[in-house]
Amino acid sequence: MGNLQKYGLLAIKIFLTLAFFAAGLAKLAGVEMMVQTYEAIGVGQWFRYLTGLIEIGSAVLLWVPGRQLLGAALLFCTMVGAVLAHLLILGPSALPAVVLGVLAAIMAYSHRDQPLLNS
Repeated sequence: MGNLQKYGLLAIKIFLTLAFFAAGLAKLAGVEMMVQTYEAIGVGQWFRYLTGLIEIGSAVLLWVPGRQLLGAALLFCTMVGAVLAHLLILGPSALPAVVLGVLAAIMAYSHRDQPLLNS
């Protein structure tokens, strides 16, 4: 792996960590915008808490050797759900979720040699 690829992936990992820690903490803290968003989606506030925990936990997994693929895959799946929620329910502001999903997919692809779940 060349230096450009190595440092590019490190930059993506740092960005994903900061973005998902911030988003996850906002969900867990009950920031009004997050509460209203999950109210509009209509699945209940328990799903806001679950999503926040998944985002923070997955961001942590990006830094755990042998678990980066799992963390990135969970973040990618979360962003697929976010894009669908925006396109089908919330409105057309899905671009941030698309960008985060693409970055999570890049991170997952870079760790594709790892088993998704270790026993």
